[in-house]
Amino acid sequence: MRYNNKIWFHLLALLTVSLWGVTFVSTKVLIQNSLTPIAIFLYRSIIAWFCMMLIAPKKLFAKNLKDEFWMVALGFFGGSLYFAAENHALDCTLVSNVSLIVCIAPLVTAFLSMIFFPQERPSWKLFAGAVIALVGVALVVFNGQLVFQLSPWGDFLTVVAAASWACYCIVLRHLGTRYDAAFITRKVFFYGCLTLIPFICLEPWQIDVDVFFKLPVWSNLLFLSVIASMLCFLMWNRAQKELGPIITTNYIYIIPLVGLLTSVLLLDEPVNTAMLIGCVLILSGVFLGQRK
Repeated sequence: MRYNNKIWFHLLALLTVSLWGVTFVSTKVLIQNSLTPIAIFLYRSIIAWFCMMLIAPKKLFAKNLKDEFWMVALGFFGGSLYFAAENHALDCTLVSNVSLIVCIAPLVTAFLSMIFFPQERPSWKLFAGAVIALVGVALVVFNGQLVFQLSPWGDFLTVVAAASWACYCIVLRHLGTRYDAAFITRKVFFYGCLTLIPFICLEPWQIDVDVFFKLPVWSNLLFLSVIASMLCFLMWNRAQKELGPIITTNYIYIIPLVGLLTSVLLLDEPVNTAMLIGCVLILSGVFLGQRK
């Protein structure tokens, strides 16, 4: 595969993770406004599902029962389990911890690909690039200072979220060649809500209607629903269909870099030498990981 032939799909993946880089802050804002982690995912998924029904309303079911089961798996791994784990992690550990640990997802995806798709065995350049990018992520996340605070439950949930996303990418690789991105994306949101029911039973909550009239709440919910969910899942699913799960997931390392740029541009936060070195390492690692 020549890189230039797939340039638009690389840009799609890059744009997707860039938008996802802002979601940690949005989720944290909603949690601070008394929305539970489970409620946040449910609300954003319902809104995104209704939007997808306007875009892809005709085909309701997969071609066979087996594929429909795999759609359920997509909704579970890429929806309810991933977001329940990540949102809960944000509620009980530092955003920096989550930003760093979730970046093990590309490595987990590569290992799973070696098991389920041995014909697509990752090259040594991908693993080398992953290590380089992960070091860069650590420098960016910690701002050059070692402030990693252990939070066993929160950190464990972040590992679960990373592994869940890797499983999503593997299942998506299995279905992506037979179904279009819009159909798959709509299914992810529907089954994401459905498989969330056990989590709701474990953590029931009361709906406070007044909270939705707060600007920080409805604006962040709309961003998470329409942009970070509907649009980003469409772009991610389309990009992975062309690039494969290993190459696409490698772009996740960009997410902490986006968080850094956002804080510098919008919050006037300072940049130190370690952070700049981290940026260079992230970009170098991602670039190396794309090479055959």
